Amino acid sequence: MPSFDGDQAAGLRRLLDREQLRVITFAAGSPGVGKSVLIANLAVLIARLGKRVLILDENSRRNMASCFGFHTRGDLQNVVDSEKSLSETLVSVAANIRVLPIARSMKKLRKFTHEQQAAFLSCISKLEAFADIVLIDASPDHDLGFSPLGLAAHETVVVISKTGASITDAYSLIKKVSLGYSLRNFRILVNKVSGLEEATTIFRNLERVTRARAIADLNFSGYVPLDAHFQQAARFGQTIAEMFPEATATHNCREIAEEMLNWPVYANGCDRLEKFGQQLLHLSQYVEPLAIYA
Repeated sequence: MPSFDGDQAAGLRRLLDREQLRVITFAAGSPGVGKSVLIANLAVLIARLGKRVLILDENSRRNMASCFGFHTRGDLQNVVDSEKSLSETLVSVAANIRVLPIARSMKKLRKFTHEQQAAFLSCISKLEAFADIVLIDASPDHDLGFSPLGLAAHETVVVISKTGASITDAYSLIKKVSLGYSLRNFRILVNKVSGLEEATTIFRNLERVTRARAIADLNFSGYVPLDAHFQQAARFGQTIAEMFPEATATHNCREIAEEMLNWPVYANGCDRLEKFGQQLLHLSQYVEPLAIYA
């Protein structure tokens, strides 16, 4: 396993000439759309493009590390409470890819003491030495109805599949977030479809409704076909990108990964991870849970 201290020193040197930090949240209106698996594959392919990937995992059940065949060793909350070091909690799952479980800390963020807030920001700022891009696997199970991780990020990607429930739940999520928090720009990634025609049909139908009702602006960010190779790779604790590099789904994921690095970075203040952490604390403290249901 790579040395935390050594990697940190190398990471600090990289900061001198790094590009703008990108923070991208992946959300879904309902479970079962394959969001976590997609993030794992995108992380592998982005890392192969020479970028350091940090995955913040808000899931309290099946976690991101398991997609790579690893087990987690705690949560960011353990670091905030001085029970573990950051190096013990941060899981190196592949070359240039690290996963940090944050489910417990996000649930408690709203009630942090001043000391815990300071510890939280310290941990978040230290992570910048390991990240050119941050991918966030947001949990739908949040008091606010939508994770503040999606509100503080540069981009929010909503993952949907072709099922009616998935599309309806995604629309409901987008509507609630738009009305509750005035977040009006979303990227849509369609998963588990037969091909481009089906994916674009699903997207256009969703876009037509949201545009007609002046709810949000949607951008189509690609699709990934239904592929049995995902299940085969999962049995071995690997991603399809690692185990089946020539699969059609891998090709599609590669195109999405390359496009992600060209997405514009809007000036929302999150050019540093510490500022991202500050926004998270602000949102958790001052945004009322009922606002999203207004």
